[in-house]
Amino acid sequence: MPPLHINPPLCNSANPWATTYEDLYELYKSPSTGAVTTRTCLLDGFNHDESIHQYAFFDPSTSSPISNSSFQKALPDPSPAPAPAPTPSTLNTLGYSPHPLRTYLSHISRISRDLIHLASTGCCRSNTDCALKPRSRRKPFIISVTGSVADVVECYRMICAHAAEDLMPLAMEVNLSCPNIAGAPPPAYDGGRLREYLEALQEVMGKLGREGGYRRRASRGDGEEVDSEVPIGIKTPPYTHHDQFLTLLDALSATAADGRKCPISFVTATNTLGSCLLLSLAPSDTSSTKDSSISGPTYKPTLPAANGMGLGGLAGAPLHPLALGNVRMLHELISQRPELEGMMIIGVGGVSDAEGFRRMRAVGAGAVEVASALGAKGVTIFDEIKDGLGGVW
Repeated sequence: MPPLHINPPLCNSANPWATTYEDLYELYKSPSTGAVTTRTCLLDGFNHDESIHQYAFFDPSTSSPISNSSFQKALPDPSPAPAPAPTPSTLNTLGYSPHPLRTYLSHISRISRDLIHLASTGCCRSNTDCALKPRSRRKPFIISVTGSVADVVECYRMICAHAAEDLMPLAMEVNLSCPNIAGAPPPAYDGGRLREYLEALQEVMGKLGREGGYRRRASRGDGEEVDSEVPIGIKTPPYTHHDQFLTLLDALSATAADGRKCPISFVTATNTLGSCLLLSLAPSDTSSTKDSSISGPTYKPTLPAANGMGLGGLAGAPLHPLALGNVRMLHELISQRPELEGMMIIGVGGVSDAEGFRRMRAVGAGAVEVASALGAKGVTIFDEIKDGLGGVW
């Protein structure tokens, strides 16, 4: 398992505010992020339909919607402006990025070149110091991908080839946990499907290693030879009972049997909680969820959805206790399995301030990601968390 270094241990998760070049550039420039994660992408892009794939901010104390992405510009134009929220909470019916993997690889190359140029000329030095460090100490990009087993393997090949020439370290996160794809339940709930992904990734890692595909000359101009082996992680859905954790751990351990090495370097826990519903007051002349036998206000789903019911993935403050429980359980179970030693847990779910960061670290997160709070406050959320920590990570 090649290690993933995130320093400081704070970054964004794969989310709609990490979609465009501009999003990624601002995240990378921030001195308070230790890595940048792309929005989850497919080999050939996702068919984003703005009439279906949306998100909404809401107040968790009242479940009242605050703002809705249907009032913002549609992707793939620059991502929606941050929307204020008293305590960042979201519901989304999103799928994946409309941009294919090759677009993100191109964005990363462009960001690398731009920041190296800025650093070398002394411009914006405070935000680009990392560009002057040795490659192994630079801020990594975590490229979030998904798709069929064959597609994910091809994603890994492409990322490894790119890593050999790129100026920044790369990692790949395999998102096996999106709850919003009709007819495609999250593979991370299914031990058999999970093992298919893990075994295929283990095979391609071994093949690239035997072929010497990891050691290439980096095109930095100084001829430095670098190890371009790309760490792999998986993003898991919220687990709610013990056997689900064991399904994941048993699949990971199986790849480490017979002297083999588990291909997974990190686990990102947790993704959004599916089958959640946000309601808004409905005009009397619209269809709604109201039972005709019940008096009182009429409601309708706040968001559309492919299933027509408005069900989506819950994130932000209401997810935080469940995310903490998932990180705690994974940390305990991984520590009991010597074959998984060194596997890092990245905690995500409802972190919006320094206290949320501290709680995640206290239960075993090696690094902490932010999603809804990034959408609510913008990139400055990372500075707020850093300042709240007083420099103690």
